Amino acid sequence: MLALIQRVAQARVTVAGRETGAIAAGLLVLLCAERGDTEREADKLLAKLLRLRIFSDTAGKMNRSVQDVAGGLLVVSQFTLAADTAGGNRPSFTQAASPEEGRRLYDHFVAAARAAHPQVATGEFGADMQVALVNDGPVTIPLRVVPGALKD
Repeated sequence: MLALIQRVAQARVTVAGRETGAIAAGLLVLLCAERGDTEREADKLLAKLLRLRIFSDTAGKMNRSVQDVAGGLLVVSQFTLAADTAGGNRPSFTQAASPEEGRRLYDHFVAAARAAHPQVATGEFGADMQVALVNDGPVTIPLRVVPGALKD
């Protein structure tokens, strides 16, 4: 499972001119399920991003998590993170989970995030979305949890 995490001052997502989710300071999470991913990978990825210390403490050092700062999460599905561009100029998305499996894992991730964190907003799975954000820092970090390579 892949995620691109962006520390934001604010972010929002709209679909057909309708806002589906918005947060103030927190993390924009672009999320992609790959073939072979399960709920276990989704849970590990969520645990990692909730503990990721990328917010500044009083000394200005990145030492606080999104939970420490009571920041929001805006979770947006983005299968294009699985793009393979090695074979030419047109990306291949064969490593992305099927749409049905991707939706199931996205829904699982969002439900788990809502159970673990007080402020979770979302995009709309499979929709043509417009994402607006103010990247804070900027801080942008890729995260990946590979099936079968998990440590408890």
